[in-house]
Amino acid sequence: MLKSPRSPYERVGDLVYFARMLDKIRLHRAGLLRSDYHQNLGAGFDGRCARYLHVDYAKLVDRVNHGGSDEEILEWCFATGRRLNAEEVFVWNQFMTKRGLKDDASEELQDFKLAAGLSHRRDINTFFEFFEIDDGRKA
Repeated sequence: MLKSPRSPYERVGDLVYFARMLDKIRLHRAGLLRSDYHQNLGAGFDGRCARYLHVDYAKLVDRVNHGGSDEEILEWCFATGRRLNAEEVFVWNQFMTKRGLKDDASEELQDFKLAAGLSHRRDINTFFEFFEIDDGRKA
C-alpha cells in the first residue's frame, strides 16, 4: 500500500520538515511512496532542506539507506554539512511553515491546489497546510 510521508510540522532536533524528507527517502526505497512525490525527490523542499544543511542530497540518501534514527541522520548532516544554531533553526522553521503565504511561491501553491482539486479551499494558505490536506491528515 502506497503511503504519504510524515507531517511537515513534525520536528527532528527542533527542525521542521526534516522528518518528512527522511520518510520520503525511506518510502521511495521501499517502493511505498506515492508516485506524485517522485518528481520532487531531491528538489523542492527536499533540495532546499539539504542545501540549508550544506549536504549533498544524493549523499544524504545514501546515509539514510544505511539505516539509523532520524536523530542520528540529523547529527550526520551537522557533521557533514553544518551545525545549525538556535537562530538558524528558528529562521528555517518560520520560513518553511509560512512558505506560499504571500510570497514568491504563492502562485505555485495555487497551481498545486488546482491540480489537487482544492482551489476552492481558502483555508490552505501555505504549502504545509496543503500537505496536511493532500496527505489526508486533515479534511
